[in-house]
Amino acid sequence: MKPPILIIIMSTVILGTMIVLFSSHWLMIWIGFEMNMLAIIPILMKKFNPRATEASTKYFLTQATASMLLMLGIIINLLYSGHWTVSTISNPVASTVITIALAMKLGLSPFHFWVPEVAQGISLSSGVILLTWQKIAPLSVLYQISPSINPNLLVTMAATSVLVGGWGGLNQTQLRKILAYSSIAHMGWMAAIMVYNPTLMILNLAIYIMMTLGTFMLFMHNLSTTTLSLSHTWNKSPLIASLILALMLSLGGLPPLSGFIPKWMIIQELTKNDMIVMPTFMAITALLNLYFYVRLTYATALTMFPSANNMKMKWQFESTKKMILLPPLIVASTMLLPLTPMLSIMD
Repeated sequence: MKPPILIIIMSTVILGTMIVLFSSHWLMIWIGFEMNMLAIIPILMKKFNPRATEASTKYFLTQATASMLLMLGIIINLLYSGHWTVSTISNPVASTVITIALAMKLGLSPFHFWVPEVAQGISLSSGVILLTWQKIAPLSVLYQISPSINPNLLVTMAATSVLVGGWGGLNQTQLRKILAYSSIAHMGWMAAIMVYNPTLMILNLAIYIMMTLGTFMLFMHNLSTTTLSLSHTWNKSPLIASLILALMLSLGGLPPLSGFIPKWMIIQELTKNDMIVMPTFMAITALLNLYFYVRLTYATALTMFPSANNMKMKWQFESTKKMILLPPLIVASTMLLPLTPMLSIMD
């Protein structure tokens, strides 16, 4: 894609999300979602091949259905309240329909089927936009309407998402699919806390975006899309293999790393609200995610590829991609745990 065209399309994607973020009028929010959806499709089809076309078509159909449901919820709310302002939704039907539409846009279970398929069909650079930037707009709307969401509906979706995100990734060898299932599980954690403490959801989203961005950048630097190609990393660049190890364990939510902060605070907040079964269930299913991250870690950093690489000539090309933000992202994705007291005060 030519740079001027890419700049125009990317600015439309950003503008669409910004309109959703800063609007207090339901019609403007809907228009923002539409702009964002139509502009992201050429980015998904950047590498023009049948798989990318199929992935983009799946994405378009799912998002169009979600937009239609969102408009239905908005109109029901308009008929009952008489105004377009984003405020407390008095009608339970409108609230449920809008929540389901936003869950489809996010890829929460049971509307998660498109996420791994679309992520697998597109390039790594498009995948990073799909799994980070595209989550911001729907979550911001859920944040605004959180007081009027049905807690049982959202908590059920959250529980199934965490389960599907853990189970689905167990058998995968494709890195993009693994990160897609990881995204479903993280969205589940965010949905679980949405009704009880929406600020924690924003903290979780910020840390999730940093970790996913760092992981994708390392994979792009490595040109890896499968576990097999990742297992060659140790021979080629041991430092990157070690960084992937740290990021994977952080994504899994292991204690000394940043990924532990949202899990810890969400479990604490849910128990404060007299929910014992839900955080216990989520903590147990998080072990499924941890299993496939540790498996990736094992393939990357704890095994040597079976060839003594004594040649003078490099057998794999060096990546020419410049990853500018990688060092701060890796630091933020692994070393934020000491800031937890400050974050809990802000919360």
